[in-house]
Amino acid sequence: MQLVNIGYGNMISAERIIAIVSPDAAPVKRMVQGAKDRGMLIDASCGRKTKAVIVTDSDHIVLSALQPETLSHRAEHTDTTEEVGMNEL
Repeated sequence: MQLVNIGYGNMISAERIIAIVSPDAAPVKRMVQGAKDRGMLIDASCGRKTKAVIVTDSDHIVLSALQPETLSHRAEHTDTTEEVGMNEL
């Protein structure tokens, strides 16, 4: 399993990510509120302003204080060399 750092020591499985979107649009705000109502919202922003909303394949919504571009870059550059390094510890 490859993990992506989503800020402030929080990690998410790279394989579970469906989309990373900006929280500014009204449909995204409704999606976040719906997830909160269903108990499927995970706030990983650590009290900071939400700058990215991560949608997972399990219908969870994860909030992050990092920019969507930053998260996308981190997800793209998650490779097996990092996984090998973690297994050596």
